[in-house]
Amino acid sequence: MSRLGFIGTGHIAAPMVRFLAARGHEITVTRRNEGVSTALAAECGVAVTDAAGVLEQSDIVFLCLRPHVAAEVLQGLAFRSDHRIVSVMAGVTEAELKSLCAPAADFVQTIPLGFLEQGGCPLAAYGNAELLSTLFEPENPVVTTPSEAALNAHFAICAMVPGILDLMERASSWLGAKTGNAAASEFYTTQLTAGFLDAMEKGAAGGLATERDALATDGTLSLQMVDDLRSGGAQDALCAALSAIDERLNG
Repeated sequence: MSRLGFIGTGHIAAPMVRFLAARGHEITVTRRNEGVSTALAAECGVAVTDAAGVLEQSDIVFLCLRPHVAAEVLQGLAFRSDHRIVSVMAGVTEAELKSLCAPAADFVQTIPLGFLEQGGCPLAAYGNAELLSTLFEPENPVVTTPSEAALNAHFAICAMVPGILDLMERASSWLGAKTGNAAASEFYTTQLTAGFLDAMEKGAAGGLATERDALATDGTLSLQMVDDLRSGGAQDALCAALSAIDERLNG
């Protein structure tokens, strides 16, 4: 088992801590988010200290800070050359990490979503992907990317998830207004989508289009939905948002 440390303890870090603690790793977290760190100490037995203490007590260091405060928090900390660094800070570049974490030189960049704790969360990785594989597979598959730019494109897809949830919430609210039962409407909307995706064959290019076309055949309600969303500009808006996020991440 490894000695793991987390600098930044919030929405992204907490499920990773719980997943890794269940695997028996020795974990130290910062008290930066005191409510979360206190709960993790009680639930998982992790140690809680400041950022300097995390570095002293860890061999693998997870950086889970908001990107705009990363430099402020990390500058002046005593990283070691043998520290291995996992950054989940979208928009903090490899060059910035090397500067902020010197003399450490073993990095991997990724970004998980909270369901990693239950497994099935793909982890796009740039850098030492083997480190992520050792910690999170087979429950969470690691997807290696060839460049930082490619990783950033995956980050844009991660950002798409809350956008999709927003659309689903709107649809669920529409259904609830029709039926008078908001809870059942949200259950139906989420379960329908989750069940379909769970049953779908994964990993083959073109699978999404195949499943779409199998449903959206001539004269069907499904085809009407696809056509109306396209003519309403939904696909163009999605691609524009993805491109804008990609440009933001790549400067």
